[in-house]
Amino acid sequence: MFKTRIVALAGALLALSVPLAEAKTFYWISHGSPADPVWTYFLAGVRQWQQDTGHEVNTSFHNGDVASHQEAVRVAIATGAAGIVTSSPDPGSLVQVAKEANEANIPIINMNTPDPTASFDAYVGGDLVAVGRQWAQYLVDKGLVESGDFVWMPVEVPGATYGVQEEQGVASVFEPLGITWEVTDATLDQAEAIARMVDYVTANYDKIDAIIGLGDLVTGSIKRVFDQCGVAPGEIPVVGWGNSLDTTQEVLAGYVNAAQWQDPQATSYVALSLAAMAASGIPPGFDVITGMLYEADKAQLYDDILSKE
Repeated sequence: MFKTRIVALAGALLALSVPLAEAKTFYWISHGSPADPVWTYFLAGVRQWQQDTGHEVNTSFHNGDVASHQEAVRVAIATGAAGIVTSSPDPGSLVQVAKEANEANIPIINMNTPDPTASFDAYVGGDLVAVGRQWAQYLVDKGLVESGDFVWMPVEVPGATYGVQEEQGVASVFEPLGITWEVTDATLDQAEAIARMVDYVTANYDKIDAIIGLGDLVTGSIKRVFDQCGVAPGEIPVVGWGNSLDTTQEVLAGYVNAAQWQDPQATSYVALSLAAMAASGIPPGFDVITGMLYEADKAQLYDDILSKE
């Protein structure tokens, strides 16, 4: 199994697990779509945190719309939020609003998609460059791709932070080996994503040696795509994200070789805890890196976790 480092302060989180004396309002802002199954699990972490602490959390989704996302952060600042937790829709897109939060003395915690160019107080989530590198290295180490091969990498939102950074990690492994790849747009609508993916596989089946799904929605659509295209499980090696029941089932059934668990509930819970800690005058001073690449032998564990929601 491949693991990224996990940094945690259990004592601090335990202290925040009991209701605080005064309820405060925090903002949780996502670049994603509520139609993307993985965000259901991020929201589950928000709900649990609210229940455990008694604080209020205003949540919003922005479907990759940078201007809307920026405006949501500014609304949180204008209303005097106790703290803000936000993903990053595009590299550099939240630099100015993060600065505005700093100037207003409002903690702003980055989750899910990191952007070190912005002045966030901390980051909670995966190291996306490392994740991309793990996927590529897995395919190489397992003998599933070699020099001269071609890898298809579908993504929901081309140019978004997560895909850009994951591709950087993939490139660091593939470029020296002479392995080529292509990133294609699949959109955030699953039906449309499946249709586009089916079209791509149909047109390019003979040249695809492996697939890396750069997002949960596309990786979770592999079985439907393969079934429609007449591709048998395991016929084309696949790695990618694994934060949905669709993907855990695909790993168990052999459609996906290995998938990345992101700890979605924990990501929201820990990020909000850090925001609350900072609001109480204790600056985080550290990031929390989550994630694990799992194969069929561990897939049932994550399937059970996701089935509880």
